[in-house]
Amino acid sequence: MPSATGLVAIDNGTVLVLIALIAVPLAAIAFSRAGEAYRSIGKGAMAIDQDLPVPRYLRSPGQAVDPAIQAAEVRQMLEAKANRLQRRGEAPIDVGAETARLLAKPPAPSGQEAELRAEVRQLVVTRNERRMRKGLEPLDVEAETDRQLADFVGSR
Repeated sequence: MPSATGLVAIDNGTVLVLIALIAVPLAAIAFSRAGEAYRSIGKGAMAIDQDLPVPRYLRSPGQAVDPAIQAAEVRQMLEAKANRLQRRGEAPIDVGAETARLLAKPPAPSGQEAELRAEVRQLVVTRNERRMRKGLEPLDVEAETDRQLADFVGSR
């Protein structure tokens, strides 16, 4: 007596074609009906729908810090560091000299920094020329150069 599998002789290629002919239309129907569900991913009661706060380093600089307060805070942190070093048995730092060094004005820009400033200034001048051709108000070149350098290099 012949078996049931012997009655139906199907090769691998035919099986793949039959699966594709059945699976593709079913997948298309399921995809077309899932539009609203797809758009609601990440939404709901547990989702964060509001914008996250801008990180502190990306915000514009706030009010200027009082130099006396800044000096007192720097001195306080250095004294704490000196105490930690002394407790560990290491040589403590000279708090007065380190405070003076940290609060000193930054040195004049080096040649490389001057080249970077000149390049950024040239880009700002070029941007101003494009803005004026469009009929827009030109930017303050020096202020925009300082802002660009602060964005790229860090606050000065």
